[in-house]
Amino acid sequence: MSARDAPPAEATGAVPDDETPHPTSGLDDVVHQKARLGILAVLVETEKADFTYLKKLLQLTDGNLGRHIEVLAGSGLVHVEKGYAGKRPRTWVTITRAGRRALDEEMAAIRELLRRFESGGPG
Repeated sequence: MSARDAPPAEATGAVPDDETPHPTSGLDDVVHQKARLGILAVLVETEKADFTYLKKLLQLTDGNLGRHIEVLAGSGLVHVEKGYAGKRPRTWVTITRAGRRALDEEMAAIRELLRRFESGGPG
């Protein structure tokens, strides 16, 4: 194979020292999952949401939503408050400062990924 036929350095895994990491490296696995991203996005819009509202809006089952909220709460991205509305138990979820920061960082990574995609490269 001649030098002319060789793949570019980027395609072989050789990354120039001055190049920044690919935008996907900025995606957070905890935040990026579809349901968790939805939960955080809704909480930024509403400040506080109850379990039933999130369940209906995001079209999730009780168990699925509950597990995603546990993951977010375990990472310090949301705060869960249990109480009552009259005699009915209710669960409210709010986004924390860390959650807002994580969502901001996620959106920045997505914007950069989109920018690169639309422009055809890192340029």
